[in-house]
Parts: sequence; structure tokens; C-alpha cells
Amino acid sequence: MTVTAAADTALLAAARRIADEIAAPNAEEVDREARFPAEAIAALREEAALSALVPDDLGGAGASLEAVAGACFELGRRCAATGMVFAMHQIQVACMVDHRGDGAPWFDDYLRELVAEQLLIASITSEVGTGGDMGKSIAAVSTPDADGAASFEKQAPTVSYGPHADAFLTTVRRGPDAEPGDQVAVLTRREQMEMESQGTWDPLGMRGTCSPGFVAKAEFATEQVLPVPFATISAETMTPVSHILWSHVWLGIATDAFDRARAFVKAAAKRKPGEPLPAATRLSELMSELSLLRAEVGLALREYCDLHAGDRARLAEMATILRFNNLKIAASEQAPKVCQEALGVCGIVGYKNDTPFSVGRHLRDAMSARLMVANERIHATDASLLLIAKEV
Repeated sequence: MTVTAAADTALLAAARRIADEIAAPNAEEVDREARFPAEAIAALREEAALSALVPDDLGGAGASLEAVAGACFELGRRCAATGMVFAMHQIQVACMVDHRGDGAPWFDDYLRELVAEQLLIASITSEVGTGGDMGKSIAAVSTPDADGAASFEKQAPTVSYGPHADAFLTTVRRGPDAEPGDQVAVLTRREQMEMESQGTWDPLGMRGTCSPGFVAKAEFATEQVLPVPFATISAETMTPVSHILWSHVWLGIATDAFDRARAFVKAAAKRKPGEPLPAATRLSELMSELSLLRAEVGLALREYCDLHAGDRARLAEMATILRFNNLKIAASEQAPKVCQEALGVCGIVGYKNDTPFSVGRHLRDAMSARLMVANERIHATDASLLLIAKEV
């Protein structure tokens, strides 16, 4: 067994155990109280899962993105907030691993520290005043002083698990005179940050992600700026990996909703053996919907991994950008549809919050999917690309 295969097997086994034994028993309370899934994240730390994507030569597990996506699915089935926090952390790790460059020893050292201490990394990409466009920034890196120190101040409408993160990967303009789209990504430790909370976090779903807004101020050394333009980081890693890992969480939510609907139909069949069950037909139709979602998510993962391993430059091509934008749109619309149809199968016992067939939390969590980079904005981007792309 190769190092990667062994790491993948260990990660998936740990994710399933944590999902079943820790995330699931706490999921209702995490949702009800809108609290961080501290127990599950602590368990993932104990398994060194937060450094799964760090290469083995830096002390990490060197696991594959396929295994990390599988872990997101397993965690998302039991607690959507746990799955989403894990997914978003791994997105930041992937960006650093892919784009730290040969001449950036600071990031190699930081990744070793991440392995040793199992640090949790959040992102600060959205910004008040940009209309939700992640490819533009208002905040900028200040002109460095004589010692190479710089700073920024950014007003973010949401920072997922911001109160609980150990570090932040933030997008800002390259300098005070840079254009809005001339961005870089800066990794800062919490002790280098001043985080001024803006509002509270009491949303409809994904309540345990604890994502209020912040005014984020940081002072840092210029070596903490990733040495690759953010446009490249976004095209090759952040955007496609975000859509892949998020969609695996959404698939997990939808799968558990289907499983609850199936359990309801099986229980009904036992009570009325031999009688026709209209709900069973609806369950079969629901399985078809879930299969479409599963196929879309699985195919996109394989396509990305093939391109990442063989021809990363193609990830910046218009056809590829369209492909992964469409993954996000399709998965974010299909997952809540599966949950809603599961509710239709279960009826009132699915609508109530105190039954084993309840899917209310699943539906609320899945409804957040189309808002995570709004589908309307992605459609607008795709519409522009379709006019100029040579092939799709």
C-alpha cells in the first residue's frame, strides 16, 4: 500500500467514526444553539485530520483530495456544520500547498506548524462594497515599512468560524495603488489580527458554522503573502476545490435525508405488510434525484483530480471554469430539492423536529448552498464566458 493510499484509508475511517460517534449525537444541539461543533473538530484534531492534505515531506499525511472529499461527505451526513468547517479549512490548506512556491520557506514552515499543532484556518474573501465578487477587493496591503512589515483592514460580511480559527487566509489588493482585481492572499495568525465583531450569527441553517461579520485588521511580514497572484490561486485551486468539497457536504446532507425517508417507508411497510405504499413510489423517484446529484459530484471530483495531476494550466481555461461553476450551481440546487422531496415522503413526521425521520434541519442547511457565492452571480459570470469561450 502506498503512503497516499494508507493516508486515505486512515482519514476515511477516522471521518466515519467521528461522524457517527461524535458529530451525529451533537448535531441537534449544534443547530439549536447555533454553536460551533467543538467536539467533532477536537476529534478531527486528535486524528491529525486537519493536516490531511499537507505533503508527507512536510510532516502531513499526504492524503488525496478524493479522500478529503469523502471525509466531507461522511461528516456532512451527520452534521452539516462539522462537514462545512472541515471543508473550508481544507480549501485554505490546498491553496497554500499548491501555491506556496519554491522560494517561500515561510509557508513550508507554517505547514509544518499546522501539522504539529493542528491549526484551524479560516478565509476572509468576501468584502462589504464589492457586491459579493470574490475577484475584487477594496482592502489593500499597505506599503511595507523598512523592516518589511505591512498591514491591511478589511470589512467582511461573514467569516466562517471566525471566532474559532487559529489563522486566516485573506484576499486583498496587492498594494494601495493596485486595481480591485489585482489581488493577493495573505496568511495571518490570530495573534496578528484585530477582529472587531459586526453583528451576530442567527441564520436559518448551517448555524454551527458561526459566521458573523468582522472588521479584520492585521499586521504581518510581507513573506506571509502567497507568491502567486490570487487570480491564479482562485482558478487553479480555491474555486474548483471549494465547489468540490462544498458539494460533497451537500451530497452528505441530501443522502442522510434520503436515508431517513427510506427508513420511514420501511417502517410503514412493516406496519402494513402486503399493502400498496404510495410513499414507496415517491422514494424510488427520490433515489433518481439523489443519483443525479451523486453522479455530478463524483464526476467533477475525478475531472479536477485528473487536470490537477496532469495539466493544471487547463484549470484556468474558460471551459474548465464553466465546468466547475456549473457543478456549484447544479449541486446547490439539487441538494435542497432532494431534502424537500424527502420531506414529502415522510410527511408530518419529517416536518416535526422530534422524530427519527425529521429532515427539517437537512432542508434548512441545504438551502444555504445557493447563497455560498450566490448562484445569480455565478450565472452572470457564466453568461459572459459563454459569449467568448471557444468551446464549453
